[in-house]
Amino acid sequence: MLKGYSVPLTPQGKSSATPSPPWHYSSDCIAVEYWADPASVAAVLPPGLSPDDHAAGRAFFWFLDWQFTGSNDEHTDPARYQYREAFILVEARLEGRPVNFCPYIFVDNDAAIARGWIQGYPKKLGSIFQTRSFSAPSAAACPLTEGSRFGASVAAHGERMATARIQLEKKIEDPATVFSRPTTIRRYFPTLSAGRQDKPAVDELTLSLMDNLTFADFWAGSAELTIPEVQGEDMHSLAPREVGRGYRFGMAYSVTDLPILKNLVG
Repeated sequence: MLKGYSVPLTPQGKSSATPSPPWHYSSDCIAVEYWADPASVAAVLPPGLSPDDHAAGRAFFWFLDWQFTGSNDEHTDPARYQYREAFILVEARLEGRPVNFCPYIFVDNDAAIARGWIQGYPKKLGSIFQTRSFSAPSAAACPLTEGSRFGASVAAHGERMATARIQLEKKIEDPATVFSRPTTIRRYFPTLSAGRQDKPAVDELTLSLMDNLTFADFWAGSAELTIPEVQGEDMHSLAPREVGRGYRFGMAYSVTDLPILKNLVG
């Protein structure tokens, strides 16, 4: 019998791109609040979601430096299970309820791509970097304190896709005043069979369920964000018209379930 949670399935089951749940994540994060063209935000929403008129095109660009583990000390194999990620969340409505939706996301690790596709995140391969904070005092240490500056970027196919910079100003005691919306994603797998290629095998709206979601060292400050036009990509349609606050914080959560909100296969 072939074993494994995801392909490739093998007799020993050790080659799967990702282990079975539960999945546990810890990350240092940079997020920039901004406003895009509301029509462009509406254009990326899948069936079942509607624009949030009150949000007026509000979105967040996230950069994350992740460490992952399953149930077998995967974090002790950092070459496989450390990775970096960058994505956009736009604000929308699901049956009147405020939600986020992820239209674009880049990651630098194949295991993370596998987990993302299983959940519904439309992950593509990219190169992501962000300023880290270190405990030993130095001009390069970037401590979590007023005045520290952080940068982040994502590139793909040799092209810079986005660049962000923030400067810390004050600590936020209640992260729920910044992030309070659940995230919906679209789990989509196409069909290759001739005559059925316009009919996906799977098309679902799912909920990114985060168990034991925890924030730490949550700081806010001024921010800059650019999303240039890149040939072969569409993300620039969500370029900022206005940039708001920047945030730097730690985040952790676990994944054990994926609620299906809507089945879009007709």
